[in-house]
Amino acid sequence: MLRSIKEIKGYRISAIDGNIGRVYDFFFDDEIWAIRYFVMDLGTWIPGRKVLLIPSVVGEPEWKTLTIPVSLSQDQIRNSPDMTTELPVSRQEEIKLHEHYTWIPYWAAPPPGVAPPVDLGTDKEKNKKELQRADPHLRSIREVTGYHIQASDGEIGHVEEFIVDDTDWFIRYMVIDTKNWLPGRKVLVSPGWIDNISWRDSKVFIDLTRNMIKKSPEYDPSAPVNREYEERLYDFYGRPKYWK
Repeated sequence: MLRSIKEIKGYRISAIDGNIGRVYDFFFDDEIWAIRYFVMDLGTWIPGRKVLLIPSVVGEPEWKTLTIPVSLSQDQIRNSPDMTTELPVSRQEEIKLHEHYTWIPYWAAPPPGVAPPVDLGTDKEKNKKELQRADPHLRSIREVTGYHIQASDGEIGHVEEFIVDDTDWFIRYMVIDTKNWLPGRKVLVSPGWIDNISWRDSKVFIDLTRNMIKKSPEYDPSAPVNREYEERLYDFYGRPKYWK
């Protein structure tokens, strides 16, 4: 199901033996637009500490109770290696994290997503020697929210939030708020229609004109993004549908 990232922030994390912390942020890959890590704030349990979890240990969110189950114990999370949750995260830190949980690294897994946890075995030494750099494509949802949107013929609005598929944790849409140009209007843009992101200038460049955005199907945050709406959106832009 397609869900708002903004809605999920703040959800409680439910370990197999009790609650521990809340969702604070997400790190995503700006090449394939997949969530790589949930950033957890352990809050009052361990004040000031944040940890990273991969999507494959995350279960289906429980929307009524505002919790997200994870297939880890409180002790596993508590004993995870200390590492920064500020970008860039070094590859060495990522290796330590994956070794602690015996997760296969996403950079060594076949696309499109993160593989289930397995023993790294003899690949550990190879990882340590060859994979020391930070991943330049790892980005923060909090960081990108608020970036200005540059259409092909001028600026229009800013990044309001993101819509994610909670079955595979791929980002399906970026929500654009055009209030500085079209008061009160929000629209959706697929990552596939984004030309590039300038991290230095805090801008997102999209392959659409302002007039196309003006006439596109409006996004209502109070209504779920269903397949009927997606059909209208893709038909309007004449773009191939990701589900076909």
